[in-house]
Amino acid sequence: MSQSPVVVIGAGIGGLCAAIDLAARGVDVLVIERTSGPGGKLRPVTIAGQQLDAGPTVFTMKWVFDQLFAEAGASFDGEVATAPLDLLARHAWPDGSRLDLHADVERSADAIGQLAGAADARGFLAFCERARKIYATLEVPFIRSEQPSPVSLARGAGLGGLGDLWRISPFTTMWRALGEHFRDQRLRQLFGRYATYNGSSPFIAPATLMLIAHVEQAGVWSIDGGMHTLASKLEALATRLGARFRYGAAGARVVVEAGRAAAVVLDDGERIPCAAIIFNGDAAAVGAGLIGPEVQQGVPSIPASTRSLSAVTFSFLGSARGFPLSRHNVFFGPDYAREFDDIFVRARLPLAPTVYLCAQDRDAEGAHEDTSEAQAAERFLCLVNAPAIGDRHAFTATEIEQCRRTTFEAMHRAGLNLEPQHETMVIRTPQSFEQSYPATGGALYGQAAHGWRASFSRPATQTRIKGLYLAGGSVHPGAGVPMAALSGRIAARRLLADQTSRRRS
Repeated sequence: MSQSPVVVIGAGIGGLCAAIDLAARGVDVLVIERTSGPGGKLRPVTIAGQQLDAGPTVFTMKWVFDQLFAEAGASFDGEVATAPLDLLARHAWPDGSRLDLHADVERSADAIGQLAGAADARGFLAFCERARKIYATLEVPFIRSEQPSPVSLARGAGLGGLGDLWRISPFTTMWRALGEHFRDQRLRQLFGRYATYNGSSPFIAPATLMLIAHVEQAGVWSIDGGMHTLASKLEALATRLGARFRYGAAGARVVVEAGRAAAVVLDDGERIPCAAIIFNGDAAAVGAGLIGPEVQQGVPSIPASTRSLSAVTFSFLGSARGFPLSRHNVFFGPDYAREFDDIFVRARLPLAPTVYLCAQDRDAEGAHEDTSEAQAAERFLCLVNAPAIGDRHAFTATEIEQCRRTTFEAMHRAGLNLEPQHETMVIRTPQSFEQSYPATGGALYGQAAHGWRASFSRPATQTRIKGLYLAGGSVHPGAGVPMAALSGRIAARRLLADQTSRRRS
């Protein structure tokens, strides 16, 4: 490696994990970040002196971070306090019915049997086994690999024919496949929602995304101090290993010399020579020329039509009555197909949205369950899905207020009376997400996984520009905290392999 550092642009999860892997192997690493702290989408919002998670709230695939810390000579459990959740999420429908999903599959099957009957309980067990097989088939040749293709996937997974391809269900939609397991439409809604974890519609996404259900069933944890604590712990580990961090470093532009990424120039004109660069931002920003015209052709163009979901989020302090909240709660709307048509076809806020509510001061069983001891000011994050059009349409105050009303009315119909302290409410929209993540329209998951080819269309960590690599949820292997972490690790591994090859040549 040259005397110049490897520069990581962006201190999101992918960039932090790449910095750890590189620093642990003796590489001089400089992480530059335009905001004031680490975390990317994990950065919290501060309301009345309290920090609230305002992005990802579900922590899965803990093994990714166990391995990361262990290979860096540290212990994840020794540095990050986590607790497994026995109750994964509480679900409610407009008809007043409710269902809890548990970490214990048999317990979930019993609950489903009580809700929808013995046939759907058996269907759930078959669905879990199908999701497990899909995950087992794809983990090594797809999730952990650098840039899978249909051919390399088939070879790596040992797929020998149509019978084997059925195992990963790439050619049928998730919604159709769920109909093979569940007669009750509420259950199709519940398990179809896993497609939204990838920013996609279950009516268009391949049934392969059922593997997300297995990922959640394999374990969900809470992190003491909130999800944003994870970013702080990653930063601390990288720093101990020798990585350096510079915050408030705005306007990073990549300079190419002799066909290689050679330097980063900041808005103030400072030039930072580098041995290589990992860009931990949305890949669409590269194609839009936002990190410099010299690398604009470094990734294939990403059409706006392929964008994933955005969101409208409401972060606030308040109190809750009437509904036994868990930590993670989902309130479904009456017409799931209409909801996704509103977003992906009509490009508007859904008229009757599904609502996710994270009660951040409750444990899985509901520590503040509608009792006289309930706290007067709990921390809440409320989210509804929205179209990623923040670069071409600014939702008006009237539209956002209508969205807020329909969101809170949906929870009220299920029996939840939320009383937010409105002066504390922080609202984020596709437009504000576009401002934070330019060239995305506010898409929070990169490209949507619509159609079987979409799984192979995400940009790889290695770009067409020598010495420039990508990390983050918009590149392979996909969106979500553990997947972004894996992308950073893949980028670091590819960079080290290229540098070794370059030295030898």
